[in-house]
Amino acid sequence: MVRPKVLLIDPDITVRKELEVALKGDFDVWATEDPATAATLCLEWQPDVIVLELGLPPQPAKPDLGVKLLQDIRKHGCVSKIIVYTHLFDRDQAIRALWLGVHDVLTKPVDFNMLKWLIQRASVLHDLELDGKPVPAETVEGMGGMIGMSESIRECFSAIRKIAASDFPVLITGESGTGKELAAKAIHDQGSRSSGPFVPINCGAIPEALLESELFGHEKGAFTGAVQRQRGKAESAQGGTLFLDEIGELPLSAQCKLLRFLQDQTIERVGGYHQIKLNVRIIAATNADLKQAMMNKAFREDLYYRLGVVHLSLPPLRDRQDDAVLIGMVFLNRMNEELGKKAVGFTPDAIQALCTYSWPGNIRELENKIRHAVVMAENAYITSQDLALSTKSPVDAEPVSLSIKRARQRVESHMVVEALALHQWNLSRVAKELGISRPTLYRLLEKHGLCQGG
Repeated sequence: MVRPKVLLIDPDITVRKELEVALKGDFDVWATEDPATAATLCLEWQPDVIVLELGLPPQPAKPDLGVKLLQDIRKHGCVSKIIVYTHLFDRDQAIRALWLGVHDVLTKPVDFNMLKWLIQRASVLHDLELDGKPVPAETVEGMGGMIGMSESIRECFSAIRKIAASDFPVLITGESGTGKELAAKAIHDQGSRSSGPFVPINCGAIPEALLESELFGHEKGAFTGAVQRQRGKAESAQGGTLFLDEIGELPLSAQCKLLRFLQDQTIERVGGYHQIKLNVRIIAATNADLKQAMMNKAFREDLYYRLGVVHLSLPPLRDRQDDAVLIGMVFLNRMNEELGKKAVGFTPDAIQALCTYSWPGNIRELENKIRHAVVMAENAYITSQDLALSTKSPVDAEPVSLSIKRARQRVESHMVVEALALHQWNLSRVAKELGISRPTLYRLLEKHGLCQGG
């Protein structure tokens, strides 16, 4: 395993030796007191991280010498991450250093454990920036863009595979933002109709007067403004899948026509007189309580049972909170590309916030939180403040299960996810963080579905 290279620059031989001894167990360290030698090493040795005493001799009264070295390092194109420390924390001097691209600023006496953690974090960022690659999302994406390793979502992945093998109508239920359209698309892509079109329509977003025409099409002159024949969504889905989102919003008049279509696979365009035979699979989704709607006579009972030949229920994000970190990592990479940002990961407090927040808006809310954080973040690592989430102690979280075995599995998976997020999928560092061997880590990744996504 290649260890991060650290260049240590400090005029005080005692402090320099102490730091060198403290760091050599984890890093390859080259220590020097000479700015000229340091500048040369930056170019020839190309360290991952530079640790620098900001107030350099031979003129201790002129701390600008450290700032000048920073300027020289950057002028010559050195891309190392830089951590500085100094006896007297001069705010103006620290701000100047930060403007020159310093990663972190510490005061003496230096906390060795904190310094090690900062170096590890900086080296991860350095590696990612050199590679020019984001965290490989495909390692955590499970199926059709659905992401997760929790037991509940893996059960959904298994159900989707079974459902895709048939051609029956499907009813997908779940709270708003749980990914119902993604699940429908996954069923389509896994099935025999994958080469055909996947045509979505939101039944709640189209005015009732236009919905029937949108679904089944219309003939020329069928109504004012119908200047030509128009195919509907159902015809457009010929040979593929028609996805009816928010099916609970479908008016009763359209429900009757949809029921007839489900029974004999034929439609009539609005204003038409000819039966049109179609070969289309129907997948419907709703976040509404259709049984309650049936009791209120707002949804046809016969249509409910026609649509729900196969039923898939998606879990809310609060029931699989460990998945929030994995999904957040994928969203982070997407937002970086979308917004031209370079955020590379989450701080420990952000990871805790992601895992303990209740997520009433589910995955859609998580996506919005990540977008907000990427826009607002001032550093490479997203904090809980960037996410606009507060952290809470794990003891405040509601217990998931009284089973000791299930509790152990949950703790184990939670620790693996946190380490992966913290070390940006650098498996060597993840294994070291967890205190296990790489083969053991591979077994844990397979056990919890992190490599296969379900």
